[in-house]
This record gives sequence, structure tokens and C-alpha cells, in this order.
Amino acid sequence: MLALLHTSPVHVPVFDALRDAETPGLALRHLVHPQLLARAREQGPEAVSAEISAVLADAAGHGARAVLCTCSTIGAVAETAGAALGLPALRVDRPMAAAAVATGPRIAVLAALESTLAPTEALINHEALRAGRAVGVRSVLVPGAWERFESGDTDGYLSTVAAAVREVRDADVIVLAQASMAPAAEGLDGDVPVLSSPRLGLLAAAQRAASDSSFAGLRTM
Repeated sequence: MLALLHTSPVHVPVFDALRDAETPGLALRHLVHPQLLARAREQGPEAVSAEISAVLADAAGHGARAVLCTCSTIGAVAETAGAALGLPALRVDRPMAAAAVATGPRIAVLAALESTLAPTEALINHEALRAGRAVGVRSVLVPGAWERFESGDTDGYLSTVAAAVREVRDADVIVLAQASMAPAAEGLDGDVPVLSSPRLGLLAAAQRAASDSSFAGLRTM
């Protein structure tokens, strides 16, 4: 079983649909904790470290073989917590970051939420270091997008993100920092590749869940 740690319920049907299309038969357990993002935005991601550890330990206790964190703001903390527990934990945007680094050196990051900018830029730089590539990262906060997301205006949210994508110049690849931004890339016909995290993240996490069977003795909290 693969557990998914979300900070919004909107991700549940998205990843269920991806599972059905890409890895049918994979058992998913959705863990939705909006308070983690709220606290991380107010106090910093490390402030929710203990709570994330407890959530992951509980997931392992219920049979999870791996965890995919779909929130970019707390993704690094989730990976660290998983490592401490001996449970493979993957932030959803890591495979996307690796793909961006492989695509080209000029990387534009678009985010709807300011707290995602620094973690995403740090992740891309880390993947560039691992790959031995030099990259330049330019981060863009999409004005008004998150307010539309929080109000439930999904169409307005995605159209705002898509408009921001069309404004990007001098980039080899565009990265959409939030998993919720992924549908904005559909139907765009620009010359610059636009990468989103859900599909790449789910495939990587599913592979980890399928390959690791060593959690019988995992300690819980």
C-alpha cells in the first residue's frame, strides 16, 4: 500500500485517477491534513516535523510501504521524517525537479503559494548538484492564484496559472511548483516544456512501494 500525505482534499480524486490510469491495482491510503500547511506557512515547515512523523508512523502501522507527500511546502520535512522512521517517503516534486534539471539549465519555477518558492528552488539546486549540472532557477509567484484556489474557484485558479505560463520568456523548462497546478499545463502549445509533479511523483512512489518489503519491524510512535 502507498500512503499519500495531502494538505488539501482536492488532491484525492486527482491521484485516484492517476492511479487508475498508470498503476491500476495499487492500494492507496489518503491522509488529508490541511492544518500542516497552515502551520508551516505561519511558523515554517520545521514546526510541523513532529506531527508529520506521527502521521507517517501511523501510516506505516496501517501497512504503508511508502509515502508520497503531495505538498511542496512540507515535502522536505516529510522525507526527513520518513528516513528517521525507516519508511521511504518521497516529496511529489522531486522526480519533476530531476526531470527539469535534465531538460535544460534555465529553469523557471511558477508557484501559487509563496511558501513553496524556497523549498522548490532548493530542491532543484539539490537535484542539479546530484546530476553534476549547472542550472539557473528563476522563481515567479503567480499573483492572485492562491486566493482563487482557497475560494474554490478552480477554473479561475488554473486560468491564472496558465496565463502566467504564457508570460515566461528565456527558459528551457517551466516547473509548476504546486501539484494542484498540473491541469493548467493541459492544452498549452508553447515551445517551452511545462512540467508538473503528480504523475511523475506517483509513478516514482509506486515503484518504491512495490520494491520495498522491509517494514515489518518498523518502529511506531
